[in-house]
Amino acid sequence: MSLKGSIKVAGDKSITHRAIIFSSLSKGTTKIHEPLLGADCISTLEIFKQFGVKSELSKDCLIITSPGLESFCYDQSILDAGNSGTTARLLMGVLSNLPATLTLIGDESLSKRPMKRVTLPLSQMGANITLENDATLPATITGHQLTGISYELPVASAQVKSAIMLAGMLAQGVTTIHEPIPTRDHTEKMFEDFQIAYNKVNRMITVQGPQMPITPGEVFVPGDISSAAFFIVAALMVPGSDVMIENVGINETRSGIIDVIRAMNGKITLVNERYFGGEPVADLHIQYTKDLVATTIEGDMIPRLIDEIPILALLATRAKGITVIKDAEELKVKETNRIDVTVNQLKAIGAEIKSTDDGMIITGQPEGSFNQASVSSHKDHRIAMMLCVASLLIDEPLIIEDVESMEISYPDFLKHLNVLLGN
Repeated sequence: MSLKGSIKVAGDKSITHRAIIFSSLSKGTTKIHEPLLGADCISTLEIFKQFGVKSELSKDCLIITSPGLESFCYDQSILDAGNSGTTARLLMGVLSNLPATLTLIGDESLSKRPMKRVTLPLSQMGANITLENDATLPATITGHQLTGISYELPVASAQVKSAIMLAGMLAQGVTTIHEPIPTRDHTEKMFEDFQIAYNKVNRMITVQGPQMPITPGEVFVPGDISSAAFFIVAALMVPGSDVMIENVGINETRSGIIDVIRAMNGKITLVNERYFGGEPVADLHIQYTKDLVATTIEGDMIPRLIDEIPILALLATRAKGITVIKDAEELKVKETNRIDVTVNQLKAIGAEIKSTDDGMIITGQPEGSFNQASVSSHKDHRIAMMLCVASLLIDEPLIIEDVESMEISYPDFLKHLNVLLGN
């Protein structure tokens, strides 16, 4: 059964998180159009509600009314980030500046993910943060105004960069951040949306603090290219497919998947390129491609598609030749070890794939077929959606455990998949 028709995917998760944070820090009312209200972004919203921020949903618009950071209340000291690494890491930069002692917790998965990469630069700014075993959540934060620093990121991380930018915005003095490789720049664009001054030259970002109060704004959230990726790959692999995905964010720091698909000879066209708010968007036209070819994904490309690697690994199983993915060690500290989980689940259905220290190697089988198996997402939303796409290539039902993890980033995933399948 082929995929046909047009859909609009879920709003961008990274942008929605940031829109909620900046709206909550500003004094007044902000409208966020077409946000993603999956479990992760709701975790961010719920934390700010504990501080006295109000929100309401009107059609496709989230309206946030905040008393402003200076008027936050701190009656509740336990803040739950759920499964969301973005919530935990970005908010550390904010919470470290607040006049309160707060404890940031997460679920079982998040409580295993590394937080030292964030607390290290914040500690240099004067933050008082205590981690479990000096490594993970829970984090107890005794806040006070921080002092600006100059910091060179040891690894490319938009979350760490953003945490430092948020801290620097509230801190005393100048904060300078040096990036080794460009990472997603949604925080920089949000600074512009909320009229917060900063300077960026090449890979160096400078923020002068403190900058308060923040002016409320209006945010337009494009479709999430990381969510669109699953339908893009499905359309490329399933014979007869012809799909249009509307209003997808194509920010250069996030659009690596488009470059890789073109390198693999995939039929993808950007239609009606334009700006939606401050972000570049396009409608994506994807058609089934029989003659996909292998490629190498490495270096500066990795931060531009880090979340798409599991679904690109699936695509590589249908490409002629050997696809190599390397320099992707960051996958080991996502919701799961995505290198091992991706490799093991694809092996289970018959893919020729093996893991390496920093990625994976896939030998394509363009004419091959997958076999029925029992697989698991390991409670990782991106693995769950990748396996759902893989099921389209198997004649028998694929049994996927923990598929409900999709709620984290794309509650309507199965609904939209069924629309394209004509169900």
